[in-house]
Amino acid sequence: MIRVIVADDHPIVRSGIVGLIALDPGLEVVGQAANGAEAVDLAARLRPDVVLMDLRMPGTSGIEATSRIAAELPEVRVLVLTTYETDDDILGAIEAGASGYLLKAAPQEEIVAGIRAVADGHTVLAPTIAATLVTRMRGDRPGRPQLSPREREVLRLVAAGRSNPEIARELFIGEATVKTHLIHVFEKLEVSDRTRAVTRALELGLI
Repeated sequence: MIRVIVADDHPIVRSGIVGLIALDPGLEVVGQAANGAEAVDLAARLRPDVVLMDLRMPGTSGIEATSRIAAELPEVRVLVLTTYETDDDILGAIEAGASGYLLKAAPQEEIVAGIRAVADGHTVLAPTIAATLVTRMRGDRPGRPQLSPREREVLRLVAAGRSNPEIARELFIGEATVKTHLIHVFEKLEVSDRTRAVTRALELGLI
């Protein structure tokens, strides 16, 4: 069972998200928050697997709450679910430590799949969000790291939320080979986890 906290300042919207999650027997809403401060407090007390976080809320914003959760509760994953897709919102959330960024307009199955993927340790970015990051950050930069074609393929699949076994099957390579490629990617990008590898590669226009 994946335990979820829903943080959104609009009661009707929050109820709708809770209702959506309740349709999946593998997901359980263990708490609801109307602002970022409540989200942080509930996350500290309930230790959920995932906090589904809106961005613009009164008082403590979703970005600030995400940053605090990432720093104080690293085992709790944050998935941003919002209507906002400006560059500053997206980059702010990712830099704060969010493991994913989806839009409320996304299909219900995409939101549920995103919760599951983030809970499993993967990174989830809505296609439009990934495109926005690429558009803003793409460009040849002197001295930027160079990834091999296979490393780019692996990283693109990581960005799509695929696990190592799934990447291995899709590329017809061994799981150990996938891990080796990711180790090389981490070294080249000077990062230590999958989420930052994806965001860093997008910033540099490498995927």
